[in-house]
Amino acid sequence: MLLYMSNSAQEGQSTPLHSVSVAGVVVREDGRLLAIRRADNGTWELPGGVLELDETPEEGVRREVLEETGIHIEVDELTGVYKNTTRGIVALVFRCKPVGGTERTSSESTAVDWLTPEEVAGWMSEVYAIRLLDALDGAGPHVRSHDGKHLTPTR
Repeated sequence: MLLYMSNSAQEGQSTPLHSVSVAGVVVREDGRLLAIRRADNGTWELPGGVLELDETPEEGVRREVLEETGIHIEVDELTGVYKNTTRGIVALVFRCKPVGGTERTSSESTAVDWLTPEEVAGWMSEVYAIRLLDALDGAGPHVRSHDGKHLTPTR
């Protein structure tokens, strides 16, 4: 897990620690989006996870998508940065395209499916659905914060 200590923490004021995760918005030619149902809580989300110290964000998203879904991807571009202010997680989200593999579940996923944007909006919580929808709008990269359940207003 990659941790960051701010200058204020180094000066003894506080100790904010953050982890960095990566996720892939994998878009098929027909416009369907790759999603997993998580094994730990049953929610639908993007495939992704914690970035390892020795890998680039692009390497990390390729690894995570393959591990969780069986799909090989090509990374196109960064579409958003999302911070969970409650848990201190910063997620880098990339739009990707599938280039091979076969859908399969893993120890982290109980289902893998290709969803329409409408299904994404209905099946995923707001803080995860927005990541897919942001990746489709072409206006990114977006920068958003949330409390784990709801987006927090920008200032």
